[in-house]
Amino acid sequence: MGIKGMNSLTQGTHQTIPVADLLDYQSDDPVRRRKFTDTVGGALQELGFFSLINHGVNVGINDHLIDRAYGLAQDFFELSAKDKLAYEDLELHGQRGFVDFGREHAKDSMAGDLKEFWHVGRENWQRPAAPGEIRLQNFWPKELPEFRPVMLNLYKNMERCARSVLEACAEYLGEPKDTFSGIAEDGDTILRVIHYPPVAGDANPASIRAGAHEDINLITLLVEATAGGLELLQRDGTWLPIHALPGHIIVDTGDMIQNLTNGVLRSTTHRVVNPGNSRQRRFSMPFFVHPRGEAYLNPLPSCIERQGGKKLYPDITAGEYLAQRLREIGLTK
Repeated sequence: MGIKGMNSLTQGTHQTIPVADLLDYQSDDPVRRRKFTDTVGGALQELGFFSLINHGVNVGINDHLIDRAYGLAQDFFELSAKDKLAYEDLELHGQRGFVDFGREHAKDSMAGDLKEFWHVGRENWQRPAAPGEIRLQNFWPKELPEFRPVMLNLYKNMERCARSVLEACAEYLGEPKDTFSGIAEDGDTILRVIHYPPVAGDANPASIRAGAHEDINLITLLVEATAGGLELLQRDGTWLPIHALPGHIIVDTGDMIQNLTNGVLRSTTHRVVNPGNSRQRRFSMPFFVHPRGEAYLNPLPSCIERQGGKKLYPDITAGEYLAQRLREIGLTK
């Protein structure tokens, strides 16, 4: 990655999950566009994961931006504990700024994850606030003046990329193109900048870097991590490693889109395991795409029909769903 202290991405040359080329979707050729939607939709229906390439050409998620963001992440997490904690506001329940090491845990585990992270939220809205809507404000590390413009640039470009994926999901299901991207406009989307430090000798034996969990949101886009460790749970109960390859963004579906599609698109359990070398550190930057809080996640009629007419998931708003999950992972009481 060309960044001091980063780990080499040398896990192999072949991805273990389906790979979709964003240039196919941006093409005027209907065959190429259909290839993209079929790859994306089929992968998310069967595995809940796929890998996205060629995202730097037209949406700007290029090597330079990724390297700069990871370099600034490393600079921030190498600040003293006192300096980092100055940016943690417990009243925000981890939704903005710094979240200290071990505070978050997987939904069904009380062992804290072996990570610390920083949350960047939306700054520019396209519509007036809804009645009663609370718009949280970002805050930024004063020690690193470049942190804000670089992370906001990454946020903007990741959102453009996510919009294409959401549109392709809707097209795959035969729904209007803006079915999912429309409710994500001005949504509660979060860029999470994560540091997994070297594993301490006195770490809780039950703790791993990120316990087995499903994402809550619509989709997650994971910019290539600086080291491996990500694994997904397959239908046969075995864990499949997903390689952190240069130029690959890992995309997975979350619980909210699973609810909306009545389980047609799957939310798959995944985890980040500890490295074989306990001195190895890891950085990653998942982009959690959320709908607006008032958006309904009620299962789509067409997807109920696809599941034999049986409604498998409840009627609920995105805001209600998020509040429930924040309690389950330990960020709120």
